[in-house]
Amino acid sequence: MTTDPKDFKSDLKPIWCPGCGDFGVLAAAYRAFAELDLDPDRTVVVSGIGCSSRFPGFVTTYGYHGVHGRALPTAMGVKMANPELEVIAVGGDGDGFAIGGGHFPHAARRNIDITYIVMDNEIYGLTKGQVSPTSLHQQKSPSSPYGNVEQPLNTMATAIAADASFVARGASFRPKELTELVIAGMKSPGFSFIDAYSPCTAFNNNTQLWKDEVSQLDEQHDPTDRAAAFAHALEDPMALGIFYKNERPTMADQLQALKDNSEPTTPDALLDSYALDVKAAR
Repeated sequence: MTTDPKDFKSDLKPIWCPGCGDFGVLAAAYRAFAELDLDPDRTVVVSGIGCSSRFPGFVTTYGYHGVHGRALPTAMGVKMANPELEVIAVGGDGDGFAIGGGHFPHAARRNIDITYIVMDNEIYGLTKGQVSPTSLHQQKSPSSPYGNVEQPLNTMATAIAADASFVARGASFRPKELTELVIAGMKSPGFSFIDAYSPCTAFNNNTQLWKDEVSQLDEQHDPTDRAAAFAHALEDPMALGIFYKNERPTMADQLQALKDNSEPTTPDALLDSYALDVKAAR
């Protein structure tokens, strides 16, 4: 086992733009992995497509760089095939909530025991600055030169509505707090979602603005209160912290319970049962 963040750094150096928030998220992941004393040989990082999705190449764990928007179904498949593995899915807001948006609520409701970290820069960085699902209304970009006419997706409210087991937001420029959120999310059983503000210095450089506007959630907030969590998601758009927690059986727990409660059978018994069902139907 390893306890040093440096042991999780691969020989491949990140090629993100100088100042990119993804560096901060990667550093937080290194520290979280070390704090949790993860075994790189029993850990898998899965990504889709985008700047942030280069993430698996920069860690010494197993990694899978998939196709656009498909990080979650791939990560779910890995976890269901081998529940003993620690599985982390990573990607950007475009990858996760545009083409990948259809997978998010189902990963949450199924409560697969994985952690999903979205590096949210409110823009498509890899393809040169088009608006993404989280881009702000009236935001100007190459794809919206007169201002974005769409409203941004509220990722926190979406995750809470889908009843994810753990919903939190951090920021790349607050690495200590982000590390703590990643640790808490990975310790929490079930589907954990962490939205991480990760400014794009090339096409949407809001670093200083976000530093000025973010705030911590009220210390009195009870994350087990779903209605209160939803209210914070709607009313505190720049709040950081743990919004929602709901410990419930994971998909693996439910499948194991189903297996434990089922009666053993044989192929001959199944055929006999099928024959009786056919006969009854006639």
